[in-house]
Amino acid sequence: MSGHSHWATIKRAKGAADAKKGKIFSKLGKEITDNNPTLRTLIAKAKAAQMPNDNIERAIKKGTGELESAEMVDAQYEGIKGGTAVVVRVLTDNKNRAAAEVSNVFKKNGLELAKPGSASRLFDRMGQIMIPAADGVTEDKVMEVALEAGAEDVLSEDGGFTVKCQPNDFTTVIEAIKAGGINVDEESSSVGLVPNMTNPVSDVNVAKAINKFVEMLEDLEDVQDVYTNMETTDEVDAALEAEG
Repeated sequence: MSGHSHWATIKRAKGAADAKKGKIFSKLGKEITDNNPTLRTLIAKAKAAQMPNDNIERAIKKGTGELESAEMVDAQYEGIKGGTAVVVRVLTDNKNRAAAEVSNVFKKNGLELAKPGSASRLFDRMGQIMIPAADGVTEDKVMEVALEAGAEDVLSEDGGFTVKCQPNDFTTVIEAIKAGGINVDEESSSVGLVPNMTNPVSDVNVAKAINKFVEMLEDLEDVQDVYTNMETTDEVDAALEAEG
């Protein structure tokens, strides 16, 4: 099936993340410590981000109880900006601090936190597996391997393919795809929220404002993920890419 390309957005986000290695290490460490069910993928992401092995091992030991660590609390905050739904996931040892910091960023952008469900209802929790375009990797081949392993959909995009699956099938589908001789971009693959209804944005300034809002949230140490249902046009993507 064809779909709007996520690749430009992913590569832009990765470029921004590369400039914030310290915070990336902290966020990945929290996820690993929290004993996330996608631990193998998280370790692959940590290595791809050049997180030192000592940091990874220390986070794993905290997660297994071999090293003492503060109890982590998962929380979620929601809002709507310019018609675009925004969901913020935090992983923190101080929920009051995290809530205050997230709320402050919302207020700086002229927003108040919304009621639970007001934005998250526009998303489903899914696994997304990113497969870069490569010689010999056809849509038929990806679909055959992925769907047989339990995937629900395959999107053919400009930069490659996105395979969608249920969270519990994430690791199984990745392993099946790799066993089929297909390369997986594990750093960009994840289990998270995927829009079930997108908000088309054709105005560059609106897209920039939403991206700035998202970046401010992502800069908070307790914030692990920020999800939006914004879907930009190719023209907006090109303009954002040109501005870096």
